[in-house]
Amino acid sequence: MKKLFIPLFLLILINCNKSGKQQEIKSDLVEIISEDKATSYAADMDEPPPPPPPPLQEVPVSGISAKAVNPPSNISTSQNNVIVKKIIKNGDLDIQVGDIKKAHQQVNEIVKSNNAYIQTERFNNTDIDEKQFFTIRVPHKNFDALINSFSNGIGSVLSKNIASDDVTEEYADVSIKLANKKIYLEKYRDMLRSAKTTKDMLEIQENIRELEDEIDIAEGRLRFIDDRVNYSTLNLMLYKEKVRSSATSKIGFGDRFGDSFTEGWNSFVAFFLGIISLWPFFLLIPVIILVWKKWRNRKKKE
Repeated sequence: MKKLFIPLFLLILINCNKSGKQQEIKSDLVEIISEDKATSYAADMDEPPPPPPPPLQEVPVSGISAKAVNPPSNISTSQNNVIVKKIIKNGDLDIQVGDIKKAHQQVNEIVKSNNAYIQTERFNNTDIDEKQFFTIRVPHKNFDALINSFSNGIGSVLSKNIASDDVTEEYADVSIKLANKKIYLEKYRDMLRSAKTTKDMLEIQENIRELEDEIDIAEGRLRFIDDRVNYSTLNLMLYKEKVRSSATSKIGFGDRFGDSFTEGWNSFVAFFLGIISLWPFFLLIPVIILVWKKWRNRKKKE
């Protein structure tokens, strides 16, 4: 009996040792697995930050391309705050010539060679002189050349007056106000699209109409200034003095007597026609005399 009990007791001890070792191994595996899961979860939830980018390398100025230095071409030039001068040049020129017709041909040639044009033309012919008037528009850059051509190639200059008017400030002021009015106009149009009552629509439409009128006036003023700046104006007069321009000129006595007789006759005719033009007043004279006589006789009777 004792022999059987001893081997059984040894088997129980061996099995207990194995089971204890197996439990220890299992517990160790569970701890390892849990630690792995914890570390992986922590890694997923709190990733380390990415490494910093490498430092920028300095590039010499000579290595920068033109595109990187120059601004794009679509940037508005108004950012440069460059003010373009607006100068209006006008002139008056009086020239005495020997032959009006010949001088007229020369004027046409000079005008054509300077890319100018004649805006208006007028001719006066009196007993003492002949005058040809021109209003000439010429490109701003050709204005001085045109003046010199007339002064040197047609005749004797009697008078010359050149004036320059700086309208830069006025042009800039009108341009700024015009831009602001256009902005307000767009805002009013947006308000009109969202208006809900008829009263609001009518008020907004009235404001839009007033702004459109002001914009048209401002744009017209800018166009006028641009036209005067781009094309200068010259008022030219060709003058020819006639031979019989004064009584002291060397004319024969017979011719002077005939002229005096003609002038006297013309004066008499003008005086006679002037008296005839007063015929309605002559009709009133008998009426006035008749009324005066009646009044006088009544006074005598009294």
